[in-house]
Amino acid sequence: MISMQGYADAVRPVLDRLLDSEADGIARAADLIAASLRDGGVLHAFGAGHSEAFAAELVARAGGLVPTNRLTVRDVVVHGDAPREVLDDPKLERDPTIAHQIYELAAPQPRDVFVVASQSGINGSVVELATLVKKRGHELIAVTSVEHTARVAPRHPSGRRLADIADVVLDNGAPYGDALLPLEGGGAVCAVSSVTAALLAQLLTAEVVRRFHLAGEAPPVYLSANVPGGDEHNHALESRYAGRIRRTA
Repeated sequence: MISMQGYADAVRPVLDRLLDSEADGIARAADLIAASLRDGGVLHAFGAGHSEAFAAELVARAGGLVPTNRLTVRDVVVHGDAPREVLDDPKLERDPTIAHQIYELAAPQPRDVFVVASQSGINGSVVELATLVKKRGHELIAVTSVEHTARVAPRHPSGRRLADIADVVLDNGAPYGDALLPLEGGGAVCAVSSVTAALLAQLLTAEVVRRFHLAGEAPPVYLSANVPGGDEHNHALESRYAGRIRRTA
């Protein structure tokens, strides 16, 4: 039955499987991120469509890591010189050419690390950005649905998927089509990739912070801006990365 309880019952085993199956991948991804941040690097997170939720979970939030930068397809307008009208295209994420603008506007340093999230892992901007990131020598972590990406044809001219390019691939555990609850007449409702992406983001954060602690170093972590002293604490840490991390409304 499609209901609140039905969805809760369907989500729990997905989360349990993710915690079991992705532990090694999370550890390897955390190693890459921690090494970059401890060397003064920044974590750049990109997700198109609903995968933006993963990047938002990693970047500029209470209890999260300060040296993080969120990349979106909107950057070509908000931070670049592309006309506003380009955002009227609902399939803009399929355009490989915008990946180059997104990367250049981020102006990453060689020591920076990237995380790219995509449920399908096949769209042009996602695959092109991943390809560019690796060509420029950065470490790359992918978050994708292994089941979904294996069942759909790549849209990138190279014929490659995000999972083919990354140094570490984290499976978000979502099924083909993302939704969990089947409808009687076909199709399904209630997606899960945003739920599992949020979990993966927080698991990564926890493991990166643990690596700072093991090295005897204080991790650069945000306080809530809505507690006394939060703004002062956060601004002091952000100043270390001036011009390298974006904090806009």
